[in-house]
Amino acid sequence: MGRSKIEMKLIEDKACRRVTFSKRRAGLLKKAHEVSVLCDADIGLIIFSSTGELFDYCSQPQSMEQIIERYQLAKGTQTPEQSDLQSMSEKLRKENHRLELRLNHLNGSELNSIKYEDLEELEQQLQCSINKVRARKEQLLKLEMDYLARNVKKMEVENNQLCRCIEEQQASSGQQEVTMEANVLLEEKQRQVLNQFPFLGEEQPISLLQLVGLSPYRPCLVQPMQTDLPEANFHQQQIG
Repeated sequence: MGRSKIEMKLIEDKACRRVTFSKRRAGLLKKAHEVSVLCDADIGLIIFSSTGELFDYCSQPQSMEQIIERYQLAKGTQTPEQSDLQSMSEKLRKENHRLELRLNHLNGSELNSIKYEDLEELEQQLQCSINKVRARKEQLLKLEMDYLARNVKKMEVENNQLCRCIEEQQASSGQQEVTMEANVLLEEKQRQVLNQFPFLGEEQPISLLQLVGLSPYRPCLVQPMQTDLPEANFHQQQIG
């Protein structure tokens, strides 16, 4: 008993439809692979299910993008996106060429094809650029000079402070030296005065302050710088 012929119409039952789609999709992908291997054919197969799922097959070593591009070249058709990309690429290529040519003109090369009016415009643009460069250069020089002036002023203030500190230290050192010299002179004068009045039987005072603290009735022997021996003996007899 042979198989009954299936009527070609939409399967109303969704479950049966999904099962049928899965089986026939697998068979279709299998047949595409067989044709590709057996016949050395480049095959690109794209399947979208009713739910929007994508299933594709591409014969190796080609890629789906290469096969689609090859198909478009063979058919002479392009998608809108590809057409926009190609147009944009052409505009960018022309703009790049124009900018390169403009840059060469600014560098002073390839000027043979430029008209006189274009040369005048180019000269004005170059002069304007030179003025801007000079203005920026002067601005940077002014900023640098201001910075250096501030540093010089700061260094002068620090130098003046150091000079004052040195002067104060020198003045303090000089005052200490003067005080020490005065003390030495004073001690020398005190010794000279004490040497003129030696004490009998007592320890000789070493300073006038110690002399002031002694009793006023303590005996002392006065020895003038030029002594008279008779008069000195007379004084010793009286003291005795």
